[in-house]
Amino acid sequence: MKVPRRQKTQHRDAETPVPDGASDSRESAKTRHGVPAFWILAGLTGIGALLRLYNLGGNSLWLDEAATLAFARQSLARIWESTATGEFNPPLFYWLEHGMLVFGESEFVLRLLPALFGILTIPVVYYIGTEFRDRNVGLIAAALLVFSPFHIFYSQEARAYAPMLFFFSLALLFYVRASRANETRSWVLFGVFSAVAFWMHFYAIVPVAVLVLHALVTRAGEIRKDVRNARNPALALAVFVVATLPLLIVTMNLFFVRTSSAPTFGMQKLDVIYLTLFQVSGFSDLILVPFILLFLIGVAYAWREDRAGALLLVFMMVLPLAASLLLSSKMPMIPRYLIYLLPVYFIGIASAYPALLALVRERWAVCLFIAAAVIAGAPFLATYYTIPQKNDWRGFSAELGGMTGEGDLVVALPSYMTLPLDYYYSNATDGTIELAATTGDDLEAVRDRYPGRRAFYVATADIFAADPSGSAAGWLEENTRAVGQHTGIRLFVSPR
Repeated sequence: MKVPRRQKTQHRDAETPVPDGASDSRESAKTRHGVPAFWILAGLTGIGALLRLYNLGGNSLWLDEAATLAFARQSLARIWESTATGEFNPPLFYWLEHGMLVFGESEFVLRLLPALFGILTIPVVYYIGTEFRDRNVGLIAAALLVFSPFHIFYSQEARAYAPMLFFFSLALLFYVRASRANETRSWVLFGVFSAVAFWMHFYAIVPVAVLVLHALVTRAGEIRKDVRNARNPALALAVFVVATLPLLIVTMNLFFVRTSSAPTFGMQKLDVIYLTLFQVSGFSDLILVPFILLFLIGVAYAWREDRAGALLLVFMMVLPLAASLLLSSKMPMIPRYLIYLLPVYFIGIASAYPALLALVRERWAVCLFIAAAVIAGAPFLATYYTIPQKNDWRGFSAELGGMTGEGDLVVALPSYMTLPLDYYYSNATDGTIELAATTGDDLEAVRDRYPGRRAFYVATADIFAADPSGSAAGWLEENTRAVGQHTGIRLFVSPR
C-alpha cells in the first residue's frame, strides 16, 4: 500500500479513458472523469437510500429490536450500568436510540438511525476503494454495497450492526490513507473511529486488531531500522485505548462470562466460515462462488502493484474468519457480527475489474461490474419487501387476541419473549393474565398456581437456546396441543 504518490496519481488519471481527440492533460482528465464519478456515486447513494428507507417500518420488531427499545427507554446512566453488569452490547447505540425516542417508539423511528448510517456507508466505501486503488474500484465496491442484501437487511434493523460498519469503514478509510502517506492526522482519526466502532459493537475489536497487526507486519523493516517509525501506529493504538478504556475493562469481564460455558446458539466449526461468506455474498450459493473467485483475482491484481494492499485484503478476510472459527466453540457466533467484512470483500472483488480490460474498454468493465451487483441482489430484493423477514409479532398478536378470552393465561417462552410480544399485545385489553417461563419446572409452577385455567403458550426456537435440556419443549409436548404457527412463532394451548 505504500505506493509512491506520483505513481498513484498517474494511475488515477488513467482510470477512465479520455475520448478520442480530447486533451490528455492531467487537469482536463480529472475534470472529465471526476464529474461523472461524482454523479454515478450520487445516483448509487440515492438508490441505496431508497432501498434502505423503503418499507422501513414494514416488518414487525423481533426480539433483539424489542430489546433495543427496552434498553433505550432507560436513562443514559442506567444504560451504561446495564453494560457494566452483563449486557453483551456496548452502550453507544442504545444512547443514540434513547435520543431518538423523542420522535416516538414506532418501528420506523427505531430503525431510522441504522438506515441512515447504512446510507452514509456507501460513499465511505467509495472513498476507501479510491484510496486503495482508483475511482473505478470505489464505484464498483459502492455499487456492491448498495445492492448487498446483507447490508440492506441490517440497515433496516434496530441494532448496532450498520452503525458499527459505518464507523469501522471510516476507520478503514483513514487507515488506508495513513498507510500510504504516514500522516499523523490520519493515524489519529483511525484510532478515533476504531474506538467509536468498538463502542457500537464489541466484535469491532477483531478487525481493529487485524489492522494494527497489518501495520506492524508491513512496517516491520522500517521499525527495525528506526523504532521511531512506529510512533504513528503507536499513537493510533494509544488513542484507541484511551478512548475505550472503560469499555475495555468491561469487555474483559464479559468475555470470561461469555466463554465460561459452551454456546447454546449460533454457528460452530466450519459453518462459521461458510455461512458468513454465504450471507455477505447475498444469501446465494450461485453468487458465493463467483464472488470468491473475483475476490481472489482482485487480490492477485493488487499483489502485482501493491503487496501491502493485497496483504490487507487477505488479512482482513482470513484472520477475522479464523478468529471467529476458534471462538465459536466458546461463545455464540453469528454472521452479522462480521458485517465489517463487507467493504474489504467488495473492494477485493472490485479490484478484479482489470481482468476485463482485454475484452472491453475500461468504462464498460466498470458498467459490467455494476450490472453484476444489481443482478446479484435482484433475487433477494424481488421478495424482500413483500415477505416478512423477521418473526411477525404484529400479525401473531392480532391472531392471539382473536383466540383468547377473559381470564385466560398467556405464557411466553422463553421468558424474554415478552419483549416483542408486549410491543404489540396488550393483556389488559384482552383481559388475560400474561406470564413468562423458560424451563419445564417454570411451566409446571404456572399450572400449579392457576389450576384449571386455559393457557396459551407462545414459543419460538429460542426455547432450545434458553433451555438446552429441552425440559420446556418436552413439557409442551406432553401437556398441550399445537394450534398454529405464524412465521417462527408457535402457539400451544392447554386443555381446560
